[in-house]
Amino acid sequence: MLSRVADSLYWMSRYMERSDNILRMLKINYAASQDDVQEFSWLPILKIFTFLKEEEAKKIEYNTREVLKFMVIGKDNPNSVLNIVTAARENGRSVQDHITKEMWQCLNDFYHTMRDGQLEVWLQKEDPVTVLDNLLKKGLLYFGTTDVTMARGEGNAFINIGKFLERAVQSTDIIDVKFSNLNYEMDKVADTTYWKYLLMSISGYELYLKTYRSGFEAKNVVEQVMLNDNFPRSVIFSVNRLQRYFERLKNDGNADAFREIDFMIGRLKSNIRYSTVHSIAGEGLHSFLQETKGCLYEIGNALSEKYFAHS
Repeated sequence: MLSRVADSLYWMSRYMERSDNILRMLKINYAASQDDVQEFSWLPILKIFTFLKEEEAKKIEYNTREVLKFMVIGKDNPNSVLNIVTAARENGRSVQDHITKEMWQCLNDFYHTMRDGQLEVWLQKEDPVTVLDNLLKKGLLYFGTTDVTMARGEGNAFINIGKFLERAVQSTDIIDVKFSNLNYEMDKVADTTYWKYLLMSISGYELYLKTYRSGFEAKNVVEQVMLNDNFPRSVIFSVNRLQRYFERLKNDGNADAFREIDFMIGRLKSNIRYSTVHSIAGEGLHSFLQETKGCLYEIGNALSEKYFAHS
């Protein structure tokens, strides 16, 4: 497969995964803002998903409608859902011969929905949850269509590598920002709604209730999001899938590049796999999260250099 094609498939998938994460976080945090008796701050979300400086983010942190507009359709926000979906569509358009017709239709439909002028009106005047739900369904349709129509070849491998690398980065970032408010202390008591909405934003609430009977505790949240093999949005689940799909790229023509990146993925997997909540606490949660993110970025950079011919 041409490196240009692999690059476009990889980034198309990363952008779509990112748009899904942003929409989920916006939906659940909007619900949290309606339950909060005090003024709800959007600062954590702006820290995770935007490149705003802190003083700029603080100007809108209490303005829910302004944050939603900026995050969903903000043309000046490079990480808005509008700009991300546009980038995904551009990548998909450049490799139409390598994706299915159904995938392209899903991408194109999502793009035109994001470009609809009525979207701004709905975000400002209607119930945002309904709007965000409709956008989430567009993304889920793409993911489902990809899963049932895409041939299981190199193209599918690059799509899933992008998807699970992006998911691992986002899950690590979410834990990092949420625990920064607690100075990364896993024994510090926080309001149960704090953990409830965090878990709901990554679709982990039901699994948490089934797994932990002692109520909401910070250390259990870390364990589920970082170390739970059965949680589809955990970091270890994402790294496992990243390794699985990367192994499908092995061939005699790229042996050296494959070994180098395979080693990086295996080292990261082992570091997470053989960690426990207690060992993470001993090392320091912030240090562990920063090391994990650093490894994920290194893998992404190595893929760009070795497989996508980017220096």
